[in-house]
Amino acid sequence: MVNKLARMIKRTLEKHISERLFKRKTIVLIGARQVGKTTLIREVLRGRDFLFLDGDDPLVRQRLTNPNTIEIATLIGNAEIVFIDEAQRIENIGLTAKIIHDQFQNVQLIMSGSSAFELRNRTSEPLTGRKFEYFLFPVSYIEYEKSAGYLDALRDLENRLIYGFYPDVIKQRGNEREILNGLVESYLFKDILAFANIQKPEVLEKILQALAFQVGNEVSYNEIAQLTGVDKNTVSNYIHLLELAYIVYPLTSFSRNLRNEIKTNRKIYFYDNGIRNALIQNFNPINLRNDVGALWENFLITERRKRNHYHQHYSKGYFWRTRSQQEIDYVEEVDGQIAAYEFKWNPKAKVKIPAAFAESYEAEFKIISKENFREFVRADET
Repeated sequence: MVNKLARMIKRTLEKHISERLFKRKTIVLIGARQVGKTTLIREVLRGRDFLFLDGDDPLVRQRLTNPNTIEIATLIGNAEIVFIDEAQRIENIGLTAKIIHDQFQNVQLIMSGSSAFELRNRTSEPLTGRKFEYFLFPVSYIEYEKSAGYLDALRDLENRLIYGFYPDVIKQRGNEREILNGLVESYLFKDILAFANIQKPEVLEKILQALAFQVGNEVSYNEIAQLTGVDKNTVSNYIHLLELAYIVYPLTSFSRNLRNEIKTNRKIYFYDNGIRNALIQNFNPINLRNDVGALWENFLITERRKRNHYHQHYSKGYFWRTRSQQEIDYVEEVDGQIAAYEFKWNPKAKVKIPAAFAESYEAEFKIISKENFREFVRADET
């Protein structure tokens, strides 16, 4: 049942992008490789005629690199929708997109790219004020639940904590390890290595493994530098590239009032649990793991991030800790209102809000376990 329905997962962004067609703006969709960008755009355009141009095709790259208006008109022909996939592969694509936007006002241009930092860099200035930009995560839990059904999704929760939410991982049961290892070994590194001209991919892999083992803990760049044998600045630069590639993201510390609050540290989380587990080659079931707390925390904060992004819940997320080791897993601020959350896999776990935090901040406090997590990861209107 789960596997059959997983093939029909409807993405939240489909509705948002469909509503923005023919609004006199270019639509740009970015995200990591294999998260379903091309599939999503084809679903948005289902039933419509459109011109598909693949940036991986050398001839397409040649024709779309610095063309003039006449050459573009010849290429587009009578098409009212032009979809350029892997657009970051095309030199000066931002300027070409600007010409299409300005000179062919009846044409809806859509571009997608898996090298998010390249596509953003190449389109940010030429398309200023001319684009709607969207970011696609791996499948969200709520997207999955709507496809598989409430009970089947809940039964599959432990598998999702281990294997994550990449579309191919969900669809191809029994091949999860092979797919995730392929993503880690090729797709995820490909963009970073090519973009940054990194000469030592083994260092990048060691840094990723170090981050994977430290999920849920504050990250010390000095410690990672010692582990990997490179300097602190190299570690910082590599982690920044990993953030730009949407493999990991940071959570900074929350600090307002207290003298002994940690103010400058950060935690690093992965956009997908499956990628994290593939990096350390640990696909053991939940009952045989000693990192369930880290998996649960990474899952919840990432799902909250998906929820807030897709439904435009403008918020800022943090962790909180004092030098005396009082801590809270996740603090979220929305319009000046503060909410604090502790994540516990075991529903019977008892936790109290730290006294120092309670005394200093007027904040709602909740414990999120596997019994009530849906209210934390779903949008109010769904």
